[in-house]
Order: sequence, then C-alpha cells, then structure tokens
Amino acid sequence: MAVVQPEQEPTIHEYWPRYWRRTLFLVITMQIIGLLVVGVALLLSGISDADSLEFWITLIAVLFTTILINWIVLYIVTEPLKQLTAAMAKIAGERSPLSPPNPNADRYAKSGLRPLLRWIYEDTNAKKDSQSTQAIAASDNGVLEAFTHSTSSFVIFDQDYNITIATEHAPLIVTEDGTKRLDLDFLNDTSLSDWIKECDEHVVNAEKTWLYIGTRPVGDPKRRVYDLTATYNKGSAHPVSVLLLEKTGEYGPDDSDLNFIAFAAHELRGPITVIRGYLDTLNDELADVVDAEQKELFERLIVSANRLSGYVNNILNSARYDRRHFSVRLVETSIASIYDSIADDMRLRATSQHRLLWVDLSHRLPTIAADPSSIGEVLGNLIDNAIKYSNESGTIEVTAEQHGSNLEVSVRDHGIGMPSNVVSNLFHKFYRSHRSRETVAGTGIGLYISKAIVESNGGTMSVQSVEGEGSTFTFSLPIYSSVADKIESTGGDSREFVAHNSGSWIKNHGSIRG
Repeated sequence: MAVVQPEQEPTIHEYWPRYWRRTLFLVITMQIIGLLVVGVALLLSGISDADSLEFWITLIAVLFTTILINWIVLYIVTEPLKQLTAAMAKIAGERSPLSPPNPNADRYAKSGLRPLLRWIYEDTNAKKDSQSTQAIAASDNGVLEAFTHSTSSFVIFDQDYNITIATEHAPLIVTEDGTKRLDLDFLNDTSLSDWIKECDEHVVNAEKTWLYIGTRPVGDPKRRVYDLTATYNKGSAHPVSVLLLEKTGEYGPDDSDLNFIAFAAHELRGPITVIRGYLDTLNDELADVVDAEQKELFERLIVSANRLSGYVNNILNSARYDRRHFSVRLVETSIASIYDSIADDMRLRATSQHRLLWVDLSHRLPTIAADPSSIGEVLGNLIDNAIKYSNESGTIEVTAEQHGSNLEVSVRDHGIGMPSNVVSNLFHKFYRSHRSRETVAGTGIGLYISKAIVESNGGTMSVQSVEGEGSTFTFSLPIYSSVADKIESTGGDSREFVAHNSGSWIKNHGSIRG
C-alpha cells in the first residue's frame, strides 16, 4: 500500500510570490473584463464600429496602458507587505531570496513602516533573549561555567553597549566610573566599536572575525593575543556578543620574529646608508666617463639600494608602531609638496622598471594636516608596489581630489590585480599571497605600516582590485582647515591628537578619525 506523504507546509518567504502572482492575475483579469464590457457597450450603442481599425487600436492601447499603470500602483501598494514578509522570514531563520529590510533606512521612516519593522525585530529578539536567559539560569553548569577552566572567554553587551556578562578570563579593564571595557588594541584594524556603529546604521544581523588582536604592545610581558568573533543582532536585549580565543602561545613566535627582524634592520641601516652615499657619489663623479649602459647600471643599483633602505624603514616603523613608540607630528602641508620630496626617486624607480608614472597632484588642492615624512613613505610604498605588480610598459596613475573635509589620494595600476580573498588580508602584518611570494620580493609589512601611518595621521586607507585588471589604493587625510583647532590644541602630536578625538567606549588605539 502506497504511503501518502503529507503536503509540506509552505515557508514564510514563499507567501510573498504567491500573493503577488494571485493579486496581479486578479487585477489584470478584472481589467480585461472591465475593458471588454466597455467595448461591447460602445459597439451595442453604435458609438463605435466593430469594423473600425481605430476602435481596436484604441482598445488595445488602453488595455496595455491601464495594465502598466495598475502594475506600478500594485507594486507600490504591496511593497510594505513584501518587506514585512522578508523581515519575518529572516526572524524565522529561513534561507530566503528576499533581502531583510533595515529599519534604519530613511525610506521606511517616510513611509511609516519603521515602527512595525522595529517591533518585529525587537519583540522577537527579546523573546529569544528571555528564553536563552531562562535556559542558562536553569542549567547547573551554564554557559559561563564552561569557560571557568579555559583561557578563552566570552563577553556580552547590553543595548547601551555596556558589558553585562563576562567570563573569568576576559581581558577587561574597569574605568574610574566602574564601566567595564575590553582591553584590546586593534591597531590599524577596524575596531569593535566602529564595526558596531556600522552595523547599527546598515544591517540587522552580522558577524565579524579579527585575528591577532593583542591587549598590550609587543614586548610587554603581560601581553595576551586573541582571535575574536563578534555577532550583532539588532533589537536584541543583548545585541553584541564576543567570543575570544586566546592565541598567545601560537602568535608569540611572530612577536619574537619581529623583535629579531627589527634588531637586524637597525644594524643594517648604517651600512645601507653608506652604500647609498657611495653610489650617489660615484654616479655624480663618473657621469661624464661612463657610457649609457653603465649609467643605467648605476641607476638600477641606486634604485635597489633605495628600495632596500625603504624595506629597513618599514620594518623599524612596524616595530615602533607595535610598541606604541611610533608617533608623527601633524603640520599644515600640501600633498604636492610631499610628493615633490620623493619625485626624483619615484621617477627613477619607474624608469628602471620600464613603467610610466603619471602624476596629477595640483598645488591648488587644499592643504592637509599630515606629517610630510611619513606620508611620503606611504606614497613611496604604494607607488613601489604599483610598479612591482604592474605589467611591462604599464602606467601608474597618482591622483588626488577633495571629498568633503578630506583629501583622497589614489595610486592606480593596470597590472595583475588581486582576487577578493587576497584583498581582504592585504593590511595584515607579514601577509603575502602565494603568488606574490614566488614572483616579487618583499617583507609583507609595507601595507601594514602604510595603513598604520595613514591612520596615525587621522586618515583612512582602502583598496579596490580586479584580478587581471589592476588595483587602486586610496588613502584620505583631513583637510587642515577642518582640524586646525584640534591640531593647535594638541601641539600637532599625533598621539595627543588621537586621545583628543577618542570617544570610544572600547579601548582602541587604531581608531583615528579627524
């Protein structure tokens, strides 16, 4: 005897397409019937003739026009139902093709849908929180007790983003007013606080993982290192939870490697400076003696020596940055004058590698608040990378333009580009993709320290890349007039500038916004 399978109940998100199809079919059918009734009435009354071509053309034109108008009106009128269905499907945990609406969007405030969406999210999350809290309280061991004998930890925040629950080994500090804060140093990564602010503005649910996050500078004996994953649920009584996996034992050797590398780089800087000096002297004194081929050889030696000196500076700056000994002094300057200080070296590097360097940095652009030396190093790093990763006879474009209170500087190449999995890791210390390790020399900290420098100058850095088409690195710096008062009040010291602008409720040395 055949077994009759019960009919599967439709999911929540399937309601919307079914409702839309039925409603659209009903509207179109009624429109056709209504128009046919009008047409028949016109024919019976003698107003129109069935043999008239104009009559049928008019009838068909009216039919299609009214169907289009009704389709548009129906789409607008039923849009709120579609968004409510998407929100409920999200809350139910369904894999839905409908994107869940963000209640913070302006269009929902204008339409009046925002309170409904917030109620759906907040009421559902509150019920989940209540059930979760009851489950934990009813358990003898509980979730928190599971971490009692573990060096890893778990932290939960309330709706005001204050820490309400934390396991025994969570890296916390307590402020003078009794507020608990995570004692984490995000350096030049997006901080937890910045990520939460972005989530508040743009998403309903989100998750993010950070690797290699320390509590103190490298070299501090009390330094602990973690990998952490944060989850965000809008409207929940506990919207943010953070799982911290201690990795001090695994990442400790990297800190030791940086100590050794920094020591070696410091010892190498002296001999490299001497080599560069001798090369410059020989190049000048033998300029009238050597032939064209020998002159090109000298130029290549000078470029290689300058590049090696740049690597050494990157390593030393990276070590200073990790130890909090890295600081810059912000002054009023222009991006054009900063580039002028490195222009000859950049032109020489590009020429020796058969690349075309196209620079458009107008002196008419507004002045910026920056440390000229360190920003010159950033420009040099980005241009050098563009030269290395572009193709023979390729063009590197260096441009700048004003965006609001910031000046954005871009370095673009048309070279090999990068896949998305490489782009997401570019600014991590010592990171180099498998392909770049095989084909291009480097230390893997140039972009790490470049981003740190930019953020220590009150700016931000980003990258866009398409594999096979090239990459564009962009960094922004505050226009001097927008931060002049702050710079003057701190004396231009970047560390004071950071402290002066810090309002985060989670300790974050890397969150530097002018």
